[in-house]
Amino acid sequence: MRVLVVKTSSLGDVIHTLPALTDAARAIPGIRFDWVVEEAFAEIPSWHPAVDEVIPVAVRRWRKSPFAALRSGEWRRFTRRLKQVRYDATIDAQGLIKSAFLTRYASRPVHGLDRNSAREPFATRFYTHTHAVPVGRHAVERVRELFARALGYPLPEGPGEYGLDRRRVLPPGRDEGDYLLFLHGTTWTTKHWPEVYWRRLLELARDGGWAVRLPWGNDEERARAERLAAGLANVTVLPRLKLAGIAAQLAGARACVAVDTGLGHLAAAFDVPTLSLFGPTNPGFTGAWGHNQFHFASNMACAPCLQRRCTHEPTDEERSRFDLATEQPLCFTRLAPERVWRALQSVIADGVPCAEPACAAPEPDDGSAVLRPVFDRKAR
Repeated sequence: MRVLVVKTSSLGDVIHTLPALTDAARAIPGIRFDWVVEEAFAEIPSWHPAVDEVIPVAVRRWRKSPFAALRSGEWRRFTRRLKQVRYDATIDAQGLIKSAFLTRYASRPVHGLDRNSAREPFATRFYTHTHAVPVGRHAVERVRELFARALGYPLPEGPGEYGLDRRRVLPPGRDEGDYLLFLHGTTWTTKHWPEVYWRRLLELARDGGWAVRLPWGNDEERARAERLAAGLANVTVLPRLKLAGIAAQLAGARACVAVDTGLGHLAAAFDVPTLSLFGPTNPGFTGAWGHNQFHFASNMACAPCLQRRCTHEPTDEERSRFDLATEQPLCFTRLAPERVWRALQSVIADGVPCAEPACAAPEPDDGSAVLRPVFDRKAR
């Protein structure tokens, strides 16, 4: 059986699709997948052993210069490639108009979410078969259920596996390293853990005898990494790396600390112990998913607000206790560096977060925070 998967972006969404492929490969012997994905993320599907061909698409780039895409022949070559292979099924795992439109050029039947399940209901007009998958659950579980319904096998019990082959990204002879990776870059301003907190965490790591590596993906992130590393001999600012290079750094790390970022999902895919910090966003929907993943989330009254701009009005007490110029957004004040370091030490040592109240319980008059594993390791 040969199946075409359409899941073009973003980084986290692409990674969230991998466990569904693992499920299908176990349920249907011999099944093989081709995958349509944005060119920036084209390396990821190739790391899964059930994927034969990765078909890059450049929707993001083409939107900016549609006539250039037509003149260059890129669009024609892409659609020709989809038409030349007869698939047993096509699955739009994204549920957006842009992804559904691409299925017009692929083999039928075309499977996707129904109107009540898709993010953009109009996308269902492009499908021959629609499936109801309840909303309000983690994206990984929703995609797993979609594949099970589309391909006709029972949804497997248990959390599932990403199924990535670490040997495809780690250089020969290289295994787990004695370093930590701090994933400080993200998109929304409100998702950034305060820079002064990162600096303090780096100092705590130094005092604990750990080397730390800082990746970056643009000039702003590079400047921040260099500020954080200034004067700290244990901190290395990595060079600009392509996705495969960052994956190799992640796969070899002893543990990671991350904000709500796509690279945090990549760490989860390689089963790297990761402590993810959440202020305004909800880890229950799109948090890093997998074994050895731990979410440290603010329980400030307004969190998670899901807002790109903080609208919280500081109280008189908060004005007196915190530096409003550097400790923003205030929901992250509930995740102080010392508490994060204590939690990380326990994750490194035992693979489980330290017991309350050492790192999960609220400190006096400091609001509250919740530290929880994504999966109960006893159930493995």
